[in-house]
Amino acid sequence: MVDPASELDDDALPISGLQHLAFCPRQWALIHLEQTWVENVRTAEGRLLHEHADLPGESRRASVRTVRGMWLRSDRLHLTGRADIVEFRPEPYPVEYKRGKSKPNDCDTVQLCAQALCLEEMLHMTIECGAIFYGNPRRRLEVIFSPQLRARTEDFAATMQRLFRNRETPAAVPGPYCQSCSLVDICLPQATAQEDGAARWVAQQVHSLQREV
Repeated sequence: MVDPASELDDDALPISGLQHLAFCPRQWALIHLEQTWVENVRTAEGRLLHEHADLPGESRRASVRTVRGMWLRSDRLHLTGRADIVEFRPEPYPVEYKRGKSKPNDCDTVQLCAQALCLEEMLHMTIECGAIFYGNPRRRLEVIFSPQLRARTEDFAATMQRLFRNRETPAAVPGPYCQSCSLVDICLPQATAQEDGAARWVAQQVHSLQREV
């Protein structure tokens, strides 16, 4: 887990926040607005994987130069952050490391695409594809940076800026993924799902206590 504050620079927001926002807007707000973080086994394993993958440095094998921990920035999208790995083949090829398996939504590919957009702006060139390395089952998934994925990534970047400016924490959208989130006990997704959710949750707890008396 990257400390969000460590990636902030001027009005730029962390690239890693796009993955949180695409996965769950409320999770993004709890981490990046309210500075709330709770670690569990999954997040600890992910943090250790990134600490190993993005240690700054370079290596070369045959015609491929690998740069680890490369700092990225886009003034156009107001994003900054660090890539786990960028392979120069010689064209840049960003690689993002994830501890688990691929997710049912596109939150990981949005994060990777944002890295590519930053690289394109920095290097004044077009990047066609990159990859996500998943620890389960330990293989790369190549990602094509299609016009649709680029547009979606830019939309998320704009939304993240708006939420950050307005200091807005969205309501929860409960789902099966909530139980694997380390913030579930802070988020209280069932309580915050709707405008009257908190009042209903409190009433349920009171009713439960009354039944126990």
